[in-house]
Amino acid sequence: MRGGGPEGEARRCLSAAARFGRVPSTCQPRSPPPSQEWSPSAGPWRGGRSYRKWHGCLSTYDGCVEFRMDSVLSFFGLDCARRKEKEEERCLRANDREFNLSFRYATNAIKTSKYNLLTFLPLNLFEQLQRLANAYFFFLLMLQLIPEISSLSWFTTVVPLVLVLSVTAAKDASDDLNRHKSDKQVNNRKAKVLVDGQLRSEKWMDVQVGDIIKLENNQFVTADLLLLSSSEPMNLVYIETAELDGETNLKVKQSLTVTGDMGDCIESLAAFNGEVRCEPPNNRLDKFAGTLTYQGEKYSLDNDRILLRGCTLRNTEWCFGLVVFGGPDTKLMQNCGKTIFKRTSIDHLMNVLVLFIFGFLAFMCTILAIGNVIWERQEGALFTAFLPRPEGVNAPFSGFLTFWSYVIILNTVVPISLYVSVEIIRLGNSFYIDWDRKMYFARSDTPAEARTTTLNEELGQIKYIFSDKTGTLTQNIMTFNKCSINGKSYGDVLDFGGHRVEVTDRTDKVDFSYNPLADPKFVFHDHSLVEAVKLENVEVQAFFRLLSLCHTVMAEEKTEGELLYQAQSPDEGALVTAARNFGFVFRSRTPETITIVEMGVQRSYDLLAILDFNNVRKRMSVIVRNPEGRLTLYCKGADTIVYERLHPSCRKLMEVNTEHLNEYAGKGLRTLVLAYKDLEEEYLQDWKQRHHDASTALGNREELLDDLYEEIEKDLLLLGSTAIEDKLQDGVPQTIEQLSKADIKIWVLTGDKQETAENIGYSCNMLREEMSDIFIVAGNSPEEVAEELRSARQKMKPEAGDEPPFIKTSILGKKTKVVAEESVDGEYALVINGHSLAYALEKSLCLELLRTACMCKTVICCRVTPLQKAQVVELVKKHKKAVTLAIGDGANDVSMIKAAHIGVGISGQEGMQAVLSSDFSFAQFRYLQRLLLVHGRWSYLRMCKFLRYFFYKNFTFTFVHFWYAFYSGFSAQTVYDEWFITLYNLVYTALPVLGMSLFDQDVNDRWSFQYPQLYVPGQLNMYFSKKAFFICLLHSWYSSIVLFFIPYGAMYDTLRDDGHDIADYQSFALLAQTCLLIVVCIQLGLDTSYWTAVNQFFLWGSLSVYFAVIFTMYSNGMYLIFTASFPFIGTARNSLNQPNMWLTVLLTSILCVLPVVAYRFVLIQLRPTINDKVRLKVRQVKAVLPPAPRRRHIRRTSTRRSGYAFSHAQGYGDLVTSGRYLRRPALNRSAFTPRPPAGGRARAADLQGHRGSPRERPGHALRAGPERGTLHVLTPPDRSDPWRVEPPSQVWSPISVKVK
Repeated sequence: MRGGGPEGEARRCLSAAARFGRVPSTCQPRSPPPSQEWSPSAGPWRGGRSYRKWHGCLSTYDGCVEFRMDSVLSFFGLDCARRKEKEEERCLRANDREFNLSFRYATNAIKTSKYNLLTFLPLNLFEQLQRLANAYFFFLLMLQLIPEISSLSWFTTVVPLVLVLSVTAAKDASDDLNRHKSDKQVNNRKAKVLVDGQLRSEKWMDVQVGDIIKLENNQFVTADLLLLSSSEPMNLVYIETAELDGETNLKVKQSLTVTGDMGDCIESLAAFNGEVRCEPPNNRLDKFAGTLTYQGEKYSLDNDRILLRGCTLRNTEWCFGLVVFGGPDTKLMQNCGKTIFKRTSIDHLMNVLVLFIFGFLAFMCTILAIGNVIWERQEGALFTAFLPRPEGVNAPFSGFLTFWSYVIILNTVVPISLYVSVEIIRLGNSFYIDWDRKMYFARSDTPAEARTTTLNEELGQIKYIFSDKTGTLTQNIMTFNKCSINGKSYGDVLDFGGHRVEVTDRTDKVDFSYNPLADPKFVFHDHSLVEAVKLENVEVQAFFRLLSLCHTVMAEEKTEGELLYQAQSPDEGALVTAARNFGFVFRSRTPETITIVEMGVQRSYDLLAILDFNNVRKRMSVIVRNPEGRLTLYCKGADTIVYERLHPSCRKLMEVNTEHLNEYAGKGLRTLVLAYKDLEEEYLQDWKQRHHDASTALGNREELLDDLYEEIEKDLLLLGSTAIEDKLQDGVPQTIEQLSKADIKIWVLTGDKQETAENIGYSCNMLREEMSDIFIVAGNSPEEVAEELRSARQKMKPEAGDEPPFIKTSILGKKTKVVAEESVDGEYALVINGHSLAYALEKSLCLELLRTACMCKTVICCRVTPLQKAQVVELVKKHKKAVTLAIGDGANDVSMIKAAHIGVGISGQEGMQAVLSSDFSFAQFRYLQRLLLVHGRWSYLRMCKFLRYFFYKNFTFTFVHFWYAFYSGFSAQTVYDEWFITLYNLVYTALPVLGMSLFDQDVNDRWSFQYPQLYVPGQLNMYFSKKAFFICLLHSWYSSIVLFFIPYGAMYDTLRDDGHDIADYQSFALLAQTCLLIVVCIQLGLDTSYWTAVNQFFLWGSLSVYFAVIFTMYSNGMYLIFTASFPFIGTARNSLNQPNMWLTVLLTSILCVLPVVAYRFVLIQLRPTINDKVRLKVRQVKAVLPPAPRRRHIRRTSTRRSGYAFSHAQGYGDLVTSGRYLRRPALNRSAFTPRPPAGGRARAADLQGHRGSPRERPGHALRAGPERGTLHVLTPPDRSDPWRVEPPSQVWSPISVKVK
């Protein structure tokens, strides 16, 4: 039946719509789903509009119009006008764009910008008018256009309003332009897409769901792909997931066999028409559920088949993938979180204060309007003879008009120039960050950058820092540092006297030239270890043999002798590389064998079993048969786990090894214990049979295998232990120490496993042995987590109640529950795992988590997802009255960076995603202390001084108007000249306050580092708060009384020298405004702590401009040219030549300033702040700060040992032994023979450069002097006064003595 059914009806509709220009004629509808089969016998298809609910495709004429309207809305950036129906399941077909387009899935284009050319002006104006002050000034402008009300010219409001809107719009346009450029750069990347049987190069933005894409080595994954085939054996690919989880180690993915057989055959891939049904877009990085239907068979899909956008293809020549999710639907973008418009806490406080000011303004205007009504009734009738009232105007109506007139006159309590000045100050302080050479990283040519210019002062109020670990605190570089073999520790450099020598760049390195397969990048300094290997020490050789055999590393050798190891964790790579350099070179592996080169001899071991690592076992073992037929089990794992399985004969060796482990752990190294066991052939055969039965069991498989592993991994013989260093970035421990002194709490949120995070915590001094307790939360249910959190809280503070103490606050009508700070005795730390954190973040437990965590000095969250990072930040933001900062370097940190008040991105090894989403960026974590303790503190201090002074000078200006109303019949007459009102904030007082706000500092940067406690007042909002605002209000009220009544009394019935009357309105106005300007300039001088030439120029220049302007404007010439605009003819020259005028100015200034000086003097004497103490010390010392003393190396031991950081997930042992994990066949190799080193014997250590650690005595420290034989004894200062502030040069007093 031609034309029947859905195909015919929808095609007719779309063709008709295409003729009218509604949609492209190429748009074709699809058939109904199989569950709704249509047959010709059923008559014409009557699906109508309901057809859209299956495919999202519109099959009626109005639907086509609707489709067109969506395109128009999308062009204008108003996609949100139509809410997309929630997707419950994704269905797609390979190589069928028409089918997939019917579902209207998102394309692969991303969009982070807010505006386009057409929407910028209306949307930006709409956003700016949402700011209360801007809307207020716009309302004032409307009032000034009414002649019966306005007593000021309209330009007094229009000019500053247009200025502030233009400045803000320009800044917003610049920010959005950068976002457009970033989007364009990503969207225009090229990808090879299979289209019509050919590989074509298309932009990322044009890739559609269902397309097949070819990726090549080192390319970014274009979208979320289903892996189809690859160049590697068994269709494996290696990917780096640094953009997702911060991990730079490679991970393995494998395609289905049915798709892998297609290889790179374009014809087979083009003919592939498999259908995928899977979960809808979500943010779960570790899970994927779906099915592939192909050739009538259904195959299960899981996360091991999926390549996620943001990953990088490594060590794989090519692979093909099917696009499942694109653009905003990818898991990377789903984890990015929405962009939040960030505003500082001062902005929020300003909104509250502006509301109060509006109410206060209405109150003053109401009083003056009532006064006008009373005056009109009592006195106004006397003036109607020569000032008749307009028709219909009586006393009440006059009062109504007067109310609005005074609203215009008194609007200077919130001048619009305030917001212009704030933007300029923030922009200037942002430039200081950009120009700071001390935050420039020369190695990567990366300067610091303030990517957002509106959050500078927030940097001075940070209370909580949320930091990523990998790449942020560490360099993610693992190095083999030390080891203990058979009770002897290796790795330290000793002098001839047996004393440890500090390792520096000048220390001799071990020469590995005898080993042609050695890694040239490997560095080791202890020559005794390589000598032990060469002397064929049995235990040493067994130690390195174990490291070369017990692992799941894959070796790649494309040219003879150049080995590349692919390890699932950088730790394993470091250990295998160490064995390689010491003569035990892992060369290749098959599912049944491991080939190594032992001291130049190539040997092949039979790999019989791999007992793989998991989070419960915390160890891994291999069972091998050497070429002589000897069976051995090699095991490595966490010390506490392996020690339980050692033979009793190892007790003495275990005690010595434990001492070494304590020393390694004290230095923050990642430790691992090695052991082995010889096996009997008969026992192993029986064990392997039982192992086979357990591995094929349908139920309790994991438990059965664990029991077998426990059985064979006992009575082990201890070999020794290793210590690996995860190199910290330079200055990380010192930075954390400085920030802790500033009372900033640091939480580490990492995707790493618990042992890894704990190691870094100890290395950074965040976790210390001196802590009262370290709580581990690892519950597997909400009840267990709640109990662990509750017990930890009760141990820290037994008297605390079960209900958290709340501080009820209400900001702009929004009630929030703020959890109060609870002090505890001692220092505690909390470590919580990701699965436990998921329960703790539930609504019923989140406050318990917050309360317990905030009592701790340090919090470390392990194995957390990007979304959980953001949830932790949001929890603290919501329930703590504190400012938060998040810092990270990878795409997995983007959601956390966006959620925090301040986001900082580190441009490191993991791409630029974090930087692009951040507010500030730099290259090294250590720059954070300068950003906060210097730039942040200065910015906050400057902004607070600016606001206090600005409110003071404008309230004083306005209150004089208020007092004058009582002497002008409440007539809305201005007390000042109209030009003075216009220029007061824009010219006369603008530059001096900007100079103070851009250059002021209480102490310089070195003193700021010396006393991090200077940062604390910012956290407590001590410099600008509601209390400070009301103090400023009272100060202004007092000054306005002096500024009005002193000049009024001085001029009342006063005569000039020639006998003429001086008490006219214009002379009084000139005197009042002159007194006002001089008083506010003196107040500015009192507030300025740091004078520069620019400050002096602005201050004296503004006063000079004022007198030049008034003498010009009040001249005869200006009056003759613009008679109506300049009525104050001759007032300046006639008034300012009288001595009593200048005496009045002097008296007024003294009366205004004297109480302020007296109050500040008494306050400093009775209640000095930390700023006052440090500034006093600076003035006393008046000397340049000496360079910071070098940190002396102190040997530290610890009873804590770290567990070995294996892979974050289940190991790949099963895959290695399954025969499915094969690399290419190894090249033909010949064993090598050792040859003598090229450089001869190793030279002796330079003993003259030795800086050994002297024996320390309590209260004293010894330091070698610059002269030979000189010893400096550093004596500590007097600490009897805990509040005493010591200058940097007097912290230690050196006494030089000669030592023979």
